[in-house]
Amino acid sequence: MLIRLERRPQASRWMRYGSPLLAALLTLIGGLLIFSALGKNPLTAFGVFFINPVKSLYGVSELLLKATPLMLIAMGLAVGFRANVWNIGAEGQYIAGAVAGSGVALAFDRSLPAEILLPLMFLAGAAGGLAWAAIPAWLRVRFNANEILVSLMLVYVAELLVSWLVHGPWIDPQGFNFPQTRMFEDKAVLPALLEGTRLTHAFPLAVIALAAGHLLINRSFIGFQMNVAGQAPAAARHAGFPVARTVWIGMLCGGAMAGVAGLAEVAGPMGQLTGHVANQYGFAAIIVAFVGRLHPVGIFLASLLMALMYLGGEQAQQYLALPASVAKVFQGMLLFFLLGTDVLTQYRVRLTPQRPKPDDA
Repeated sequence: MLIRLERRPQASRWMRYGSPLLAALLTLIGGLLIFSALGKNPLTAFGVFFINPVKSLYGVSELLLKATPLMLIAMGLAVGFRANVWNIGAEGQYIAGAVAGSGVALAFDRSLPAEILLPLMFLAGAAGGLAWAAIPAWLRVRFNANEILVSLMLVYVAELLVSWLVHGPWIDPQGFNFPQTRMFEDKAVLPALLEGTRLTHAFPLAVIALAAGHLLINRSFIGFQMNVAGQAPAAARHAGFPVARTVWIGMLCGGAMAGVAGLAEVAGPMGQLTGHVANQYGFAAIIVAFVGRLHPVGIFLASLLMALMYLGGEQAQQYLALPASVAKVFQGMLLFFLLGTDVLTQYRVRLTPQRPKPDDA
């Protein structure tokens, strides 16, 4: 018997939006099997991984804190993904934004008031991520370079840049030689949104960004052009839609939002720039964007799910003596099952009898 995939005449609309839920359910079932294989009680491990992190107000605030950069980055990426502009280097743009915003804080946090300093830091963060994304955008438009490879390779350049800064010119002279800058002054740190928690005003900013992304994608002519370019490139060219502008908008939106996310991290829970500023948010946000179906509401919910996996991994490490990488296993399973359900949404499996080969004689 031969197994082949046959494209469906029309994909199920229900499955298009139901497949992320199915993928999440399959991830949960797979996680229970992994916990059993590791010798842990599945129900106890489930409680530790998924329930413990949100049992208190502080836990919920930590969930929203983790979800904030994922929302920002995923929304920016979704703009480009809609137009088949594949920005895979948001992690590097996140780092570039953190570096640019930190540079402003270190230079002016002792001279400028918070009312001027914080907006200036956000502008610098957005500009840093935007500039980092402009490199693959220009190379794509000018030389038709593959933006996937270029943006991905720039991640490692950004990591080396921040490592050089915190080991060299920006190292804290009183930091016992740890790779970090000095702590920012209080006026360069985002105030807490809820008293007694680490959740900052970056969270409502992320919600506003989701709303703005919805208006851009679904309620603007530019968004219409980008959607057409993604779904029917030949039709977009025939209609005279500018391909180069589509690439620039897709890349720069992703870069600017990633840069803002990086700034919100160093000016929020971290309060300084360190060699560990890269938390893999840029890569996790790619999963968030696709689990959320490139839709703002879906991205919001997918960000919460991904943030819960981060917190659950920390809880599993603390209470179950499991490695921290268990969270990445869950993330990988979620992506694997999402891709699998998407394939079966577009194609059906056909079993056909294998025809006998003619005799050589």
